[in-house]
Amino acid sequence: MTRILLTGGSRGIGAAIADALSGDGRRVFAAASRDADLGDPDGPRLLWTRALDALGGPPDVLVNNAGIFEATPLDTPDGEWSAGWARTMQVNLTASAELCRRAVLAWRTSAGGGRIVNVASRAAYRGDSPAHWHYAASKAGMVAMTKTIARAYAMDGILAFAVCPGFTMTGMAEDYLASRGGDRLLADIPLGRVAMPDEVAAAVRFLALEAPASMTGAVIDVNGASYVR
Repeated sequence: MTRILLTGGSRGIGAAIADALSGDGRRVFAAASRDADLGDPDGPRLLWTRALDALGGPPDVLVNNAGIFEATPLDTPDGEWSAGWARTMQVNLTASAELCRRAVLAWRTSAGGGRIVNVASRAAYRGDSPAHWHYAASKAGMVAMTKTIARAYAMDGILAFAVCPGFTMTGMAEDYLASRGGDRLLADIPLGRVAMPDEVAAAVRFLALEAPASMTGAVIDVNGASYVR
């Protein structure tokens, strides 16, 4: 039985990932905000403990999908700007790092290995809007962390991958398209449309369950060629 811990699993991309990973005897703990507040520094520890109870032991696969996309314009008052930066880093990067750390420690102790899939963003490479410095930085940090884990622990059977979606048709994307002028935004995507959650989920599923070990450290883009590298 494969045990899987998925964060941000209640809606949007996370719900699609939960569906894609379910079945064939796999046990998936799709964590939501009710299970732990990842904006709280103690949240990752609490979530890990609850996941161990729910799964009956450490996960074999960790998928870090939870994240926030909150605007912090440049002219926001100093304290609010700094607080917005800190909150985004805590939820998007630090919480993911703490869960990765606990997974790596567990897998090195058991010598069984495991897989990490971190859901980042094309913003890690392309950047984002002037109100989202913190979001782009957090996702770039997630990619760098993934590559570091892959290089450091491959000999322990610990594999790490990242997925970088562009705009994806979740409720947030629909609102964003409407507010920013959908035609202009879509003109920047050669495919002519945003990604669907199940397309991102298919990439996550492949990395979590099927990708060959030699792919460790890989980053897969799912952005309709709106950013290529």
